Amino acid sequence: MDFNNDLSPIDILTFITDELLQAYKSSSGENEKARTIVKFLERWNDDISIAKLKGLTVEFESDLEWFNVSCPLSITGLQGKVIILDFFTYCCINCMHVLQELHLLEERFPIESGVVVIGVHSPKFENERNAANIMSAVQRYGISHPIVNDSRSGMWRAIGIRCWPSLLILSPSGVPMMLLMGEGHGKFLQDFFSSALSFFSRQGIIDHRGLPIKLFRDFQPASNLRFPAKIVRSPNGQYAIADTGNNRVLVLTAGGVVQHRIGGHQPGFVDGNLTVARFNNPQGIAFLNENVLIVADTKNHAVRQISLTNAIVETLAGTGIQGNERIGGRLGPLQPLSSPWDVAIFRTRDMDMSFHLDERNIPEKTIILISMAGTHQIWGYFPEGIIWWKFRKFEPCCCVSLIGNGLEENRNNSYPQNAAFAQPSGLAIAGDVLYIADSESSSIRKASMIDGKVMPVVGGDRNPLNLFAFGDIDGRLFSAKLQHPLGVTFNDANNRLYVADTYNHKIKIIDIDSNDISTLQIKSQENTNLILNEPAGLCLDASGKKLLVADTNNHLIHIIDLVTLIAQPFGLDFRQIASASEIDAPQDIQKATENNIIKTLPLDLIKPSKIFFNLRLSPIFNFTKEAPQKWILKTVCQSVIVNPSSGTLLDGMCHMQVQATRPDFMCESSQIFTIEFVLNLCLSNCCLVKKITVSIKCDDMPEEYISIHNVNIDIEQ
Repeated sequence: MDFNNDLSPIDILTFITDELLQAYKSSSGENEKARTIVKFLERWNDDISIAKLKGLTVEFESDLEWFNVSCPLSITGLQGKVIILDFFTYCCINCMHVLQELHLLEERFPIESGVVVIGVHSPKFENERNAANIMSAVQRYGISHPIVNDSRSGMWRAIGIRCWPSLLILSPSGVPMMLLMGEGHGKFLQDFFSSALSFFSRQGIIDHRGLPIKLFRDFQPASNLRFPAKIVRSPNGQYAIADTGNNRVLVLTAGGVVQHRIGGHQPGFVDGNLTVARFNNPQGIAFLNENVLIVADTKNHAVRQISLTNAIVETLAGTGIQGNERIGGRLGPLQPLSSPWDVAIFRTRDMDMSFHLDERNIPEKTIILISMAGTHQIWGYFPEGIIWWKFRKFEPCCCVSLIGNGLEENRNNSYPQNAAFAQPSGLAIAGDVLYIADSESSSIRKASMIDGKVMPVVGGDRNPLNLFAFGDIDGRLFSAKLQHPLGVTFNDANNRLYVADTYNHKIKIIDIDSNDISTLQIKSQENTNLILNEPAGLCLDASGKKLLVADTNNHLIHIIDLVTLIAQPFGLDFRQIASASEIDAPQDIQKATENNIIKTLPLDLIKPSKIFFNLRLSPIFNFTKEAPQKWILKTVCQSVIVNPSSGTLLDGMCHMQVQATRPDFMCESSQIFTIEFVLNLCLSNCCLVKKITVSIKCDDMPEEYISIHNVNIDIEQ
């Protein structure tokens, strides 16, 4: 079609991208989807309506800081690569989700295949312009592709990028081809790059050389902590720390002696005893009682429970795969979640209208409150079931949205489903009030646990759409300014709320009666100002006179005397834990606990071959009704195309087509691809999630071509 000459290149790019996505989504099968993408690629040869895009120059400024590479990169120097420019800011939850999508893409299409992912960090907050803070984020998120610190957002403005995250895809000649905004494009990206690499390879313009990669993520701090997030205290004075960068939870005495170390350096989603259980980037944590902890297992998109008495970890809610629901209501293990960031425990009486002889001794029921950062809401998990707000019935073990409509706003409202949050990241209960660190609106807010009404406390702006009202100003209500706060805790001893004002690197205190906030002037033992680095969590000791702070990017815990405001390091003593435990051998654990299956097939990949998988359940199992049984390709040999790359099982079965891209391809004893199955299964008394990884290897070339291969996998207990 012809475009109006007044349209900017970014408008043209947005239009043709939407046009492609609509055609792709309406295509009925994998072959038709591939033809749709090829047709899109072919139009670039002679379609004069998009000539304006060919004249758009995309290049990095020359004086920018780079990470994960030993020298700066340039678009000109990457001729022959299909490039993804990921415009992101490290605070943004949607950007974090896209990083997971890009990681899967990079596993399938390494740099040598002709694909390069470059993160263009375009900061929202002042704190995010700092190179050291970006380096910490690169390490914290495990990013392995090149990152450039575009601190002035020069490329963002030159191209006309409008939101985080945005993915700009460049052709091998550096021409902008497509602009994807937001998250959730993982499957499309897999299909697009599969077709694009084949298309450009036929033209002989793909460069298969590597890049000067030099990873920064292998840094290990001298302390035993790595990016600690939340810290909490039990009723009797134990502490627990979400040791996020180490993918584990620590339980320790009031004196800092570590008694339990649950999880390990390698991320995973494994239930079971304390020595084999695995977490992935746990952020939030709360004591349900003295011997039970609840964990917001953020990258696993799950809420987990640790029983110290039974020495067991189990999943309460979440499937291990990111969801996008805004309502919920399913049984916990069947309910997909989206980046739970913190948890809090609330107890209340059941409103079932039953008659009680003694109204003063009605037992309270437990509700686990969840800050669902990925959908900008507050959710609840109900272990016992309850009748609560407006006599609404919540079934036992269900997980459901409670407050917030899912829009990313700073909207207060008397009706919980009309309110809106912006990446809620910290929770604290004070009586019948839930306090919320709403990080992307840079505000502290509160919600009534009696009726769900949401009200302002400090920070942010009266305009609910203004998410840029940040700063570092003490004061009252909206006149006060914070910068991306992540943690809150309430002190019953003085009726004050303490805030980890994360991007201002400060701890602040709120008078909840007047809604006034002020900065604590904390000193070190040497009587110098205490220098924090993005603190994310805090809690009070049993007396309420000392405050423990997780100094996240400094990999430390401080304990602060609230009378003198003098801080000292809170040291951890690991000597009571066996030094040669299973936790310290994550590779061996992984081999012992994960279901890794290798199948060798007589494949002649010069011609297309179909592989049928049949997952056969033991009689003790059933596939959970209405729950997805998903599979996804984890790795694929560079010279092989596998279609489709993901899908769902039908009656335990799926199939795919495999073929080499080169006529001289030899595959003896080589691994062709790896596929992961994520199964939702039911036993007679419970439901569970089971992951199975199958690697397909190639046997010697068969004498006769076999077009169909069957792979049977028996699922035992």
